[in-house]
Amino acid sequence: MKVMGIVGWSGSGKTSLVVEILPLLRERGLKVSTMKHAHHRFDVDKPGKDSFRHREAGASEVLVVTSSRWVLMHESREEPEPSIESLIERMTPVDLLLIEGFKTHHHPKIEIHRESEGKPLLCLDDPEIVAVASDVPLSDVKIPRLDLNDPRAVADFILTFNAKIWIGQA
Repeated sequence: MKVMGIVGWSGSGKTSLVVEILPLLRERGLKVSTMKHAHHRFDVDKPGKDSFRHREAGASEVLVVTSSRWVLMHESREEPEPSIESLIERMTPVDLLLIEGFKTHHHPKIEIHRESEGKPLLCLDDPEIVAVASDVPLSDVKIPRLDLNDPRAVADFILTFNAKIWIGQA
C-alpha cells in the first residue's frame, strides 16, 4: 500500500484538496482510503445512542454495523495516541492511502500552501515534502510546485510519483 501525505497549516485547504482529488484517483481505477489527524477531541457518536452508552460504561472498543457501513470506535482512555504505523496496520490494504495531517511523520507529503494564510513554507525544513501545491508562484522552492487550483495536476503528480507501482492501472 502506497502512502501520500497532504500537509499544511490549519485553514490551508487540505481537506478541500483531498475531497477534490479522491474522485480523480478513483476514476483512474485506484482504490483509495484516507486517514485524518485531528488535534482536538471529536466524537462520531451521540449521547443517548446504544453505542455511546456502551463506551460510557467502559467498553474498550465498540463495533457498530449496518448494511451500508461499519465503524470501530476504540477508546484510548489513558493510552497515548497510537503511532501512525500501528494505525496504518489496521487499515485494509488499498492502492493508495492519503494521510491528511501527521506532518512530522516520515512519509512522502505534498504541502498545501496559501499565501493569504501568511504561514511559512514547511518544505524548507522537511525533506519528505516532495511537492508544494500553492495558489501563487514560489521562487524559493526546489521541489515541484503544483497549482493548488488544479486538482487534476495534483492527482497526476501523485500518480507519476508512484508510477512504478501502478504501471498498467493508471
